[in-house]
Amino acid sequence: METIEKQQVAALEKRLPVSRKNKIKKLLRRVSFITLGAALMAVALEIFLVPNGVIDGGITGVSIMFSEIFDLPLGIFLFLLNLPFLILGYKQIGKTFALSTLLGVVLMSIGTTLLHPVPALTPGEPLLGAIFGGVILGIGVGLVIRSGGSLDGTEIVAIIVSEKTPFSVGEIVLFVNVFILGSAGFVFGWPNALYSMIAYYIAMKMIDITIEGLDQSKSVWIISDKYRDIGDALTDRLGRGVTYLDGEGGFTGESKKVIFVVITRLEEAKLKSIVEDWDPHAFVAIGNIHDVKGGRFKKKGIH
Repeated sequence: METIEKQQVAALEKRLPVSRKNKIKKLLRRVSFITLGAALMAVALEIFLVPNGVIDGGITGVSIMFSEIFDLPLGIFLFLLNLPFLILGYKQIGKTFALSTLLGVVLMSIGTTLLHPVPALTPGEPLLGAIFGGVILGIGVGLVIRSGGSLDGTEIVAIIVSEKTPFSVGEIVLFVNVFILGSAGFVFGWPNALYSMIAYYIAMKMIDITIEGLDQSKSVWIISDKYRDIGDALTDRLGRGVTYLDGEGGFTGESKKVIFVVITRLEEAKLKSIVEDWDPHAFVAIGNIHDVKGGRFKKKGIH
């Protein structure tokens, strides 16, 4: 009995360091991506956007306008204006999110301060500044969001308000940012406000790409009487594993088989072609998904 207990303790001791190592790796990975994201955000602001009078949305946009009005470093306002929302996020959303956001905001504030003396790469070219600044900013913010944090307090407010109102997080953020970007016209002029909207749109698209990845995954549901043939064809020709689900027609009450499969967006056209070959009248529903883990998502060769 004592020998068995010693063996169990020894096995547990062997597993503990591995678990600790995994936690350390995850922490280092998170810190690295947040640091990189904050650095890219600082570059976008100080090297492309701010020198051309182009702003971003949210607290960052307000900070840029305050920096222009009061002639003080941007980093000061980025930190001070985000601080109340960090405290709110800590209480309402969670410790990990708040600490990740705090790290990102602090690094971003320091980064903008250090880069302020660096000359702009696109001086006097607000359109180029908006395009390249929006791309870099979007990648930076996307990396931080993927790491469980944020670089702007607007999202924190939107998450909390959305729980108590009929509006979604996206709708709240959009409303706030339209107001902020419009206000930029009074500080930097109306042409620059329009350039700011271009930068904001580009940044939003880059955030989506960074979070979802270029090889965005899609979930597909297919209903057909030839489900077995279609399923086999998807496995053989597309290289994807499929799952058969039991369903029931809402009007007829008939039992139906539903094929569920996850593909990339580059494979969507081929999937439709395969289904069309077997059953032109099959019901096909395709939706975007942000992340896929586990299971047998790794594909085999296709032909």
